Amino acid sequence: MKNLIVLTLICALINCTNSKSKDLGLFDKTGKSDQIAKIHMDTTQLEKTAKMLDEETFWEIIRKSLQSTKSQRAQTEYLISEIGKLTPKEMIGFRLRTDYLLYQTYNSGMWCAGSIMNGGCSDDGFEYFRCWVISRGKDTYYNAKANPDYLISEVVEGVEFYEFESFWYVALKAFDYKTSKALYDYIDNENFKTKEGFYPQFEFDWQAEDPESMIRICPKLYAKFNG
Repeated sequence: MKNLIVLTLICALINCTNSKSKDLGLFDKTGKSDQIAKIHMDTTQLEKTAKMLDEETFWEIIRKSLQSTKSQRAQTEYLISEIGKLTPKEMIGFRLRTDYLLYQTYNSGMWCAGSIMNGGCSDDGFEYFRCWVISRGKDTYYNAKANPDYLISEVVEGVEFYEFESFWYVALKAFDYKTSKALYDYIDNENFKTKEGFYPQFEFDWQAEDPESMIRICPKLYAKFNG
């Protein structure tokens, strides 16, 4: 008799708890907590932003990617994973920082280096070349920005092309994996202009058919790739 009373009380308590939970909207039709889903949705309700990721944070991610990998494919996968640990807003900021760094190296001297190292350099090729420069880390980027011929230090025997197209997409892929949304939909284009489409105009101070003009800008690179 005592066991029957205890069982009756337990059933009543369970029914009461479920009833209150449903009244509070904590369970969906499958019986799973709807509160968890709402918390997840809240994290992906984003506003457009023009804020770049903190520069030191950006370069630290790049540094670790170089330290932890031996190939571009591995570095790409590492970067997507690490960027995915950031908040969605920070992931957008990573892409904006990349755009800014690309913007800052859109010049004749850097294009000369890319043309020498890759045996020519189209518009897209120049973009992927500068992605490669960024992927080599902070010191390489800023030294090459000051003097493109510095990239002689990054030349590796057996490497045919110095480009890194997939680097261009790492933040976009990380953002898509985490939010199922398109990163570019959340860039405040009205307030972020240091990117492709707003690149500065310049005149080339070298010509591929004039070796001397290229040698004046990148003597070490020219000697290495045309020796």
